[in-house]
Amino acid sequence: MSKLRKPSLPRSSKGQPAQPKPPKLDALAQINHHAAGLDIGDAEIYAAVPESAADPAVRVFRTFTTDLEALADWLAACHVDTVAMESTGVYWIPIYELLEERGCQVYLVNARQLKNVSGKKTDILDCQWIQQLHTYGLLQPSFRPPDEICALRALVRQRGRLIQSCSAEIQHMHASRALQQMNLKLTRVLSDVAGVTGLQIIRAIVAGERDPHKLAAYRDRRCEKSADEIAAALTGHYKAEHVFALRQALAAYDFFCEQVQACDAEIAKTYQAVTPAAQRTAPALGPRERRHIPQRHEPAFDLRTELYHLAGVDLTTVKGLDILTIQSVLTEIGVDMTRWPSVKHFTSWLGLSPANQKTGGKIIKRGTKPSANRAATALRLAARSLLRSKSALGVFSRRMRGKLGTASAITATAHKLARIIYAMLKSKTPYREPAAAEVAAQHRERKLKGLQRQAKELGYKLTPVAA
Repeated sequence: MSKLRKPSLPRSSKGQPAQPKPPKLDALAQINHHAAGLDIGDAEIYAAVPESAADPAVRVFRTFTTDLEALADWLAACHVDTVAMESTGVYWIPIYELLEERGCQVYLVNARQLKNVSGKKTDILDCQWIQQLHTYGLLQPSFRPPDEICALRALVRQRGRLIQSCSAEIQHMHASRALQQMNLKLTRVLSDVAGVTGLQIIRAIVAGERDPHKLAAYRDRRCEKSADEIAAALTGHYKAEHVFALRQALAAYDFFCEQVQACDAEIAKTYQAVTPAAQRTAPALGPRERRHIPQRHEPAFDLRTELYHLAGVDLTTVKGLDILTIQSVLTEIGVDMTRWPSVKHFTSWLGLSPANQKTGGKIIKRGTKPSANRAATALRLAARSLLRSKSALGVFSRRMRGKLGTASAITATAHKLARIIYAMLKSKTPYREPAAAEVAAQHRERKLKGLQRQAKELGYKLTPVAA
C-alpha cells in the first residue's frame, strides 16, 4: 500500500523553493502637493498644511461656526485644494460640509489607516501625520453617498432611534416595571403586549378598570389563549404608584409612535424630492408573490413603490428582504454601484467577506473584519429569517449552518444577499428565484469538482460507476 505524502511547494531544478515574482512598485512620490490634515475634536481642530504654504504650518481653531469659516479661509489662503480628516464621531460633519461647499476635495478617512508614528501622541503630531500621509497619496476616502441619499439616510436613522425608544417603553410597561410589580402576567397569555389586545387592556387599566373579566373581554379573536386564561393573568394587586408608572410609560409610548408617524411623513416628502420624475414613469409594480403581513410601525405610505422608483428594480422579490430592510440598505449604500469596482469590493466594504490574515504561508486568523456597517446589520437580520425558509436561499442557509455553524451561516447568507442586491442594482434586472432542482444540481456539480480536485492533489483519479 503506497504511503500518501502531503503535496510540497513548487521547487526549482536545484531543489530550492521557487521564488515569487513580486509586482513592480513605483518610488514613493508626493501626489497631493497642496494637501492639509485635520485632527478634529469637540472643542478644537488642529490643522496642518505644507511647510512652504504658511509659517507656522500648524494652527488650532475652535469649533464654533465663525472659527470653522476662519479655518476654511486660512486653508484657501494656503492654496490647499484637498483635505484629509479622521471620521471622529459626528464632529467632522460641520467642517466637512463647509469645505465641500467651498469646492475643496475632502477625504473622510477610516481610523484604521491613521496608525500614528511611535512616540508621544499629541494633536499636533496627529494632524501632521494625516497631512503627510495624504501628501503621498496613502489615504483612501471612506464611502459617502450623494447628498440627497444622505438626507434620506439621516431621516431613516432617526426613525430607527424612535423605534428603539418605543421598544424601551414597551419594556417599561411589562417586563421590568409596572405590570410585573402588580403581578399582572400579561406576557404569559399574549405573545405581543404592544399588539391590539395588549394595548387595549393596558389603556383600560390606566383608565381605571380593575375587573379581570371585563379586561379579558378586549381579547382579539385571533388570540390563542381563552378569555378565562387572560382573566386569570389579569388578577393582580393594583397600587396607585405602579398604575402611575404604567400611565407614564404608555404616554411615552404613544408620544414616540406619533414621532414615528411624523418622521414617516417627512421621509415620504424626501422620496418625492430624491427620485427624479423620469424614474416615476416606470411600469407599475405587480402584486406581491406572497401575502404581505404588516409589521408594527410600518409606514403608512406606499414604501414599496417609492423604493422601486429609487432603485429602478423591485428588491422585494428576493426572499428575506422586506421593505424596511431594503430601505435601511439603500439609504446606506445608495443606488450607484459603480462606486465599487466589483462585487468583491462591495462585500468587503460591508464587512461580509472573509478577511483572513496570512503569514509564513499559513492562515493565522479567519473571519470577517470588525465592522459596524448598518447595511450589513440589516442584511444579517434578513439572513436570520431565512433559516427556516423553503426558498433556494433558505436551502443555502441551512447547508451553510450544517457546515459552518449558525453564526457563520448567517454571515454567508448575508454575503449572498449582498451579491444579489449588487447585481440587481448594477444591471437593473429583476431577480429570478432558482428552482429547487437547479439548486441541487449546482450543489452536486460543485461537490463533484471539489472531490476531483482533492483526488488530483493526492495522485488519484475519480471514475464514475454505472448505476
